[in-house]
Amino acid sequence: MPLVSDESLYQYTEKLASLLLAQQKQLVTAESCTGGWLAKCCTDLAGSSVWFQGGIVSYSNALKRQLLQVSEATLMQHGAVSEPVVRAMAMGALQQLGGDVSVAISGIAGPSGGTKAKPIGLVWFGFANSENIFCTQKRFTGDRSAVRQQAVAFALTELIKMLE
Repeated sequence: MPLVSDESLYQYTEKLASLLLAQQKQLVTAESCTGGWLAKCCTDLAGSSVWFQGGIVSYSNALKRQLLQVSEATLMQHGAVSEPVVRAMAMGALQQLGGDVSVAISGIAGPSGGTKAKPIGLVWFGFANSENIFCTQKRFTGDRSAVRQQAVAFALTELIKMLE
């Protein structure tokens, strides 16, 4: 996914908002590497409280356990940047925050922290509703800010696809 402008993020968020409003659904978020950027995009729109319930920034594993009910065993076995963890985060967000649709994001934005198995730019996403959960990973390029921005844009576009 190429770099996107703030205006594009705003347009994606407007599209997401219109779909959530039309379906009378509320979004909740569980963010790690994006640090609340997705929630910020949502709350940049006036009236977002109708369709955006809220979010949790669970940067530490301790908060992933406490606030999103991610098990210690899952974190130890797979690491925070993994499919099982974003799956648990997405489900935890639905259960703890009471929304209809959730997204979870956990990745390695850099400039440090990457490994051969989990390189800088690797981001895992979990998308859930009451019937389904879908997880995927992406590898983004660029500096820390670029990786995070691309992750937010990807989350918004996937949420739109999920609701269309």
